[in-house]
Amino acid sequence: MRASLVRIGNSKGLRTPKPVLEQCGFGNEVELQVEPGRLIVLPAKAHPREGWEQDFAQAEAEPPLLPEDMRARFEEKWTWWVSTRRRGSRCGS
Repeated sequence: MRASLVRIGNSKGLRTPKPVLEQCGFGNEVELQVEPGRLIVLPAKAHPREGWEQDFAQAEAEPPLLPEDMRARFEEKWTWWVSTRRRGSRCGS
């Protein structure tokens, strides 16, 4: 289906026929995703955080991005310097 872009102030809008909107399940708001050479229009989620719980569960099930012993490996290679200077003292005094 071909559609025309219409001028809306400084922007442009896409006039979409009502049957298409109903078929897609669009309400008053939509989600837009931009990919190279395409614009994807999806129905807006009823709740902005919808699906987060499943996403977090999936992330917990995946292997960690960093090895568990990363802190130990880091501590082996670095020596932490602890300041013995008093607050407000000058260098060399």
